[in-house]
Amino acid sequence: MKATRVRPTGKERTFSDNELIVTKTDTRGVITYANDVFLRISALDEEDAVGQPHNVIRHPDMPRAVFKLLWDTLKDRREIFAYVVNLASDGAQYWVFAHVTPSFDDSGRVVGYHSNRRVPTRAAITAVEELYGVLRNAERRHDRAQDATMAGSAALDQVLAERGRTYDELVWELATGGRR
Repeated sequence: MKATRVRPTGKERTFSDNELIVTKTDTRGVITYANDVFLRISALDEEDAVGQPHNVIRHPDMPRAVFKLLWDTLKDRREIFAYVVNLASDGAQYWVFAHVTPSFDDSGRVVGYHSNRRVPTRAAITAVEELYGVLRNAERRHDRAQDATMAGSAALDQVLAERGRTYDELVWELATGGRR
């Protein structure tokens, strides 16, 4: 894996509607499996992906609060859907509509996580970029990561309250274009 930090180039990459990005991780978020679509879109070789923390593709514009929500939901043994902008190893960015679920062993113990990602609609990306801008602005007012995360979470809670939606309702509204 490259030791230098990847800088966003501003170039956007996408994949086709009939493709799925798939990864599996252990309980700490270390990649144990990555499909060919993930490797191609993230510009990683399998040996550079497997064994690395999944945040190897974290884009700096991604609000901390969204990852807190994701991990809190998974720790509750529940699935989550989320819009995520990722950063490929060549600096390109790519948006995904992610579905992340805990993986259980035969005794019901969580042994890892499975994530499928699809191409989000342009309308959903536009709406999410606006929301994530609000969260990032709240987070940037704080120097400590923990304080930033809490501020972003509070901003998300406020937006949801103003819209009269739960997080899940908001995500599905964006995914379906408001159709029920």
